[in-house]
Amino acid sequence: MSEHKVVVIGGGYSGTLAANHLRMRGDVDITLVNPRPKFVERIRLHQFVARTGDATIDYGTLLGEGIRLVVDSATYIDTAGRRVRLASGAALDYDYLIYAVGSKAAIPLSVPGAAEFAFDIAEYEPAQLLRGRLDQLPGDAPVTVVGGGLTGIETAAELAEQGRKVTLVGGGKLAPTFSAQGRRYIAKWLARHGVAVLEAERVTEVRADAVVLSDGVVRQSALTIWSAGFGVPELASASGLHTDTLGRLLTDETLTNVDDDRIVATGDAAAPSGRPLRMSTYAAGPLGAQAANTVLSRIAGTEPAALDLAFTGACVSLGRHAGIRQLARKDDTAVNLYIAGRLGAVIKETACKFVIEKRIRREAHDPGSMGWPKGGPRVSTT
Repeated sequence: MSEHKVVVIGGGYSGTLAANHLRMRGDVDITLVNPRPKFVERIRLHQFVARTGDATIDYGTLLGEGIRLVVDSATYIDTAGRRVRLASGAALDYDYLIYAVGSKAAIPLSVPGAAEFAFDIAEYEPAQLLRGRLDQLPGDAPVTVVGGGLTGIETAAELAEQGRKVTLVGGGKLAPTFSAQGRRYIAKWLARHGVAVLEAERVTEVRADAVVLSDGVVRQSALTIWSAGFGVPELASASGLHTDTLGRLLTDETLTNVDDDRIVATGDAAAPSGRPLRMSTYAAGPLGAQAANTVLSRIAGTEPAALDLAFTGACVSLGRHAGIRQLARKDDTAVNLYIAGRLGAVIKETACKFVIEKRIRREAHDPGSMGWPKGGPRVSTT
């Protein structure tokens, strides 16, 4: 029986699930390319930094039988030759390719000193450096977290619960995807735990020992953590493929690349119809299954289904003993209903475990078993 070679670039939540889901067919040769030998739970990196939890898992416990893991980085996609070039100098041939490179920190070069003095928390290696730097700091040293999104909130909360002196610079609105009531709960929790929240201020300069704010005020900062926004790797654009302004691969509603129907994108690096979904672990699983289903449909000679995903909300942890589960409409707009406190923390922890145990690991043992909420409003742009 002739095997169909599928290469998955990126072993994050979406790419790992896609690789497992591809095993629905027995004649698919699956290779997963990832720069690290272990899976990184990015939603736990704030715990890793604060030493309240781990953030890596052995791929041997996550990948289904027969999937080959190549620890390397993709540097170029040769679409004409259907080959992926790797940093090691090796190359992988493919019949189909799933582009799952994920996202990364976006520390702006336009902010003086940010690239030099700020630490990011979006990936494992910078998080390791950040953890080491924290270990060297006195407990009362001022720490600044830049970014009022969920990553910034979780990082500030985790450190504050340990007694750190934390300032959170929001850059606009705290938790902008949450309801007004949910945002107020978060703000009150942070205030009770000593976090100075500067919601509307922005950081205009980062120094070795301070940050300069948009109002001109200079605040001491022994350590500055940048969590304001995400970017994506440049692999797609470097390979001559069309991307959106952020660098996400442009696809149709089946996640098929607009340039080459042998390439399917998923996760944070996909921009279906130029309207990407919110970067999130919630979307990563369904997008991974969708990408794998599209490849399997093309192998079978059938028309792939269009993306169909409904959102239900989002979670954020506030240290180890509190959290908030914000409910949302199917289009991902928040409603005036949330669950907070200890129950919110339980829901957040359950959600973190769910994506590993009930999505990725379950797909490894029972390919095709994953389901997800459908009926989200996406209108075709054709």
